[in-house]
Amino acid sequence: CEDTRHSGHMLRKVGIKTPLLSFYEHNTKTRIPQLIELLRNQKSLALISDAGLPGISDPGEMLVSAAKNKGHDVICVPGPCAAITALVSSGLPSNRFCFEGFLPLKTKARKKLLREISEETRTIILYEAPHRLIQLLKELSEFCGEKRPIQVARELTKIHEQQVGSTIGDAIRHFSNHKPLGECTIV
Repeated sequence: CEDTRHSGHMLRKVGIKTPLLSFYEHNTKTRIPQLIELLRNQKSLALISDAGLPGISDPGEMLVSAAKNKGHDVICVPGPCAAITALVSSGLPSNRFCFEGFLPLKTKARKKLLREISEETRTIILYEAPHRLIQLLKELSEFCGEKRPIQVARELTKIHEQQVGSTIGDAIRHFSNHKPLGECTIV
């Protein structure tokens, strides 16, 4: 579980009482071997994310890869995926798209990818943390122009879901006046 407190609460509501282990970005090196050992001993496990689909911009990708490399079957029970949910609700072309996830933080690699995005004809999907959203929007404006169509979706499938956009300039103005909260998906 990304967070055993959230998952535990949900599982208790439906009467499931099973041991929970935390699994998140900072404990993958120690946790993956432990989880693979469970599989090797004929146990089954489920990977639960707090939000979104485990394996998309998530350490679940490493666990799935490790399990498959050791010959274990992996079955995906799909749930909400912010990238696809935001794409479909954006009204932007969905017949061809490119998922980039979180952009690199290092300046050189980030600028290179922003240049590539500015020339891309497919719809682009990005993830960003709320405290870095305005910076990303300003960078997108610099590389793509203020009038490029955009939708910033936040807190998808949750009670405070919000979709902001029409253009990069509109999104910058909105979030300059309303502090971004929650994980953001940019289309």
